[in-house]
Amino acid sequence: MSEHGHTPQEIAKRIGAPGGSGVLKDAVYGAIDGAVTTFAIVAGVAGAGLSPFVIVALGMANVLADGFSMAAANYSGTKAELDNMRRLRVVEERHIQKYPEGERLEVREILSKKGLTGAVLDDATAAITQNRENWIALMMEGEYGLAAVDPRPERAAATTFLAFLAAGIVPLLPFLLGLPNAFAVSIVMTMVTFFAIGALKSIWSLTPWWRSAGETLLIGGAAAAIAYSVGTLFHY
Repeated sequence: MSEHGHTPQEIAKRIGAPGGSGVLKDAVYGAIDGAVTTFAIVAGVAGAGLSPFVIVALGMANVLADGFSMAAANYSGTKAELDNMRRLRVVEERHIQKYPEGERLEVREILSKKGLTGAVLDDATAAITQNRENWIALMMEGEYGLAAVDPRPERAAATTFLAFLAAGIVPLLPFLLGLPNAFAVSIVMTMVTFFAIGALKSIWSLTPWWRSAGETLLIGGAAAAIAYSVGTLFHY
């Protein structure tokens, strides 16, 4: 579990510039989907008995096209989230200007939910509403449940694409390298990738590494089994 310092300087620096949620969700999302979808294509095509050339062609198309598609979708979704935050900020600015007393009552209610009462509640409400930026920030968090750190669409998209590319290329490597028993090697390498993603994910979780790794392996293995089973229906 990560630790941080508690000197006045360390606290001021950390609280003054929060890092937000980071790129963990985007990286895990992209990596798992990259490995799953690419191996699904490999398994499906192999199950149909098609040539390694077809596997490589379709697999590379998936890695590049689907990776870009996922990155673009994540960019659009994150940007929509950011646009909504900006819209709500404008709403709050307008409400503070038109209905200041009502907004002060909302601040008071938010603070009371945090345990403040009596004179402390009165003073805190007065102090926060004297600063427009602090006022809006509290309303964004307390009324809408939005974090103080804005999401970053470009970073989310880039992380998703790179993670998808890194994990998605793994099932194709045995075919690209012309290894014997390429499909069997691809299965092993892909399962190891699922296991590794799950184990690494546990660093940011209270879940034991082996449970996180096993869960991810189970999800990826199930998707691969489905794809291979469908592919065998078209074997000629």
